[in-house]
Amino acid sequence: MHRERVETVVALLLARGARSVCDLGCGSGALIERLMVEAQFEALIGVEQSLVALERLRSRLAPEAATGRVQLIHGSFAEADRRLAGLDAAVLMETLEHVEPDRLSQVERAVFGFAKPGLVVITTPNVESNALLGLAPGRRRHPDHRFEWPRARFAAWAAGVGLRNGYEVVWGEIGWSHPRFGAPTQMACFTRAPLAAAERPSAGNLFPARAAGVMTHRHGA
Repeated sequence: MHRERVETVVALLLARGARSVCDLGCGSGALIERLMVEAQFEALIGVEQSLVALERLRSRLAPEAATGRVQLIHGSFAEADRRLAGLDAAVLMETLEHVEPDRLSQVERAVFGFAKPGLVVITTPNVESNALLGLAPGRRRHPDHRFEWPRARFAAWAAGVGLRNGYEVVWGEIGWSHPRFGAPTQMACFTRAPLAAAERPSAGNLFPARAAGVMTHRHGA
């Protein structure tokens, strides 16, 4: 599932023509290292709270970081940082669920209100599929997860973020999909663009579409 998430996100960033990308909560750096393979990505930034993880990644990327192509920042993506402003894209890959629910509004302000990248990609577990992964009821996939949402809850949250910040939202799934429980990973893609009032995203207007082999739903028409 991890490899499929990474490849799906990379393919999306390539297709959207992103050249400057920030990985918010980069952890061990799997996405950063995969993005480095693609010449299209000219500026890569990783933000991580764990200093240990960041230093390990820094040591592996030392030659590339020396060129200025990669920048690693020790900090929280819930805090506004001018170094992250104006990038083509930002990614939160399996990191949102590590945030306390009462801090999600702070993340929203920092990412969508302050940094304002052209594209934001968020992936997070779909709790409905946990039973298919062998998890007991009420058990989360990782002990540090603060929440795991069902698809309707995540789609509604994403729609609200889009409405409040002027982003069009497309919701999708990554991986195998069960007819009742869906896929193990759900994804929201936020695109910042000036929209007419009649075109503004609406949480109550979802319709299915197909894009890049991923099942998607778009907010707004």
